[in-house]
Amino acid sequence: MVKIQESEFKKRIEIIQLKMEKENLDALMVYGDEYRKENLRYVCNFWPIFERGALFIPKKGEPIYAGAPEGENYVKEMGVWSDVRNIADFACVSVPEEIHFPLVTLSSLGETIEETLKGGKNLGIIGMSDIPAILLRKIESVKTDMFLTDASGLIYGMRLIKEQAEIACLREAGRQACEGYKRLMEYAVPGNTERLAAAAGESAARMAGAEAINFTIFCSEARTNTMIGRDTDKVIEDGDMIMACLAVQYEGYTASAAYPFVAGRASDRQQRFLSVLFKASDTQLNYLREGEVMGGMVKAVRNIFKREGLDKYDIYPPLHGIGLAEAESPYPNEKTSSCFKAGMTVNSDISLFGHCVGSNRIEEGFVITKEGWESLTPYVRELCAKGI
Repeated sequence: MVKIQESEFKKRIEIIQLKMEKENLDALMVYGDEYRKENLRYVCNFWPIFERGALFIPKKGEPIYAGAPEGENYVKEMGVWSDVRNIADFACVSVPEEIHFPLVTLSSLGETIEETLKGGKNLGIIGMSDIPAILLRKIESVKTDMFLTDASGLIYGMRLIKEQAEIACLREAGRQACEGYKRLMEYAVPGNTERLAAAAGESAARMAGAEAINFTIFCSEARTNTMIGRDTDKVIEDGDMIMACLAVQYEGYTASAAYPFVAGRASDRQQRFLSVLFKASDTQLNYLREGEVMGGMVKAVRNIFKREGLDKYDIYPPLHGIGLAEAESPYPNEKTSSCFKAGMTVNSDISLFGHCVGSNRIEEGFVITKEGWESLTPYVRELCAKGI
């Protein structure tokens, strides 16, 4: 089983602490919750279920994990740091009643921050924009002479180039996503409902070893005229355009699989539309190597759509990074001058929205290498290479 080892998390903290020294930060708070979990997972291997949490990192020494009382045993089982504390302010249940935890030992948010600062004044926060306003105000009130800094750059640069263990986790997530998408396609046939097909895909991915399904997109025929959408109880009919995507998480890392297809018989217009997506996908592959300018890739994909007279349906960037989040840096546009680097992991999003035959997209994962690309989702790559 592929995992990120405890030694790797310790190495990450050591690098972060060196960066803190250079940035004159006395302490660092890495925030996370169920929705925005990736930074927290990166530093402690823990992702909340419905509570909030934070890793408090001093300039020297081991970090402190602070979370909500419900997750104490969960974080001790899953996390890599031994100092685990419960803070009532991190509970994430929105009710008017005050919730009591009679068997839980609670720590103070203020005391935890002061202990981490060790007399210093400069607290960096990663995930500041994700913290609820009421919680951020409590953090700000801990010390009148404390300075808060958005320190997200400390981690984003580290997350941009993946370690070999991270790539291995993404490769496994990609395999699971492909297993799920294969089953989804088997069930996305005339007579079945969208919900049945989506459920079949999710079930197969979970049975293949996925720890979570980050999201499922499933729309058929007229319902594809959207950028994203959930499955319904609509019955799939012969000739329906299918737009689907499975985002599958394994050991914190997420891979997406999306291949555009038609249930039953495809019309000539549908085939022509889909062929343009495959042509754009083939073109993109030529740019996925170290040293290629990212903006050049975006222009090349969009030029395909322009030549085919479909550029007015091109409203979405054709690629983004992938890793602990389903969409992360890099997120290039036509003006992006930076280059792809070996070790980056990216996800195509070749898409056209609002066309009369429906909307659709291709999503597949790649590792950037010096020579070119390696597929993280080989089943989707095989289908795209065959075309319609």
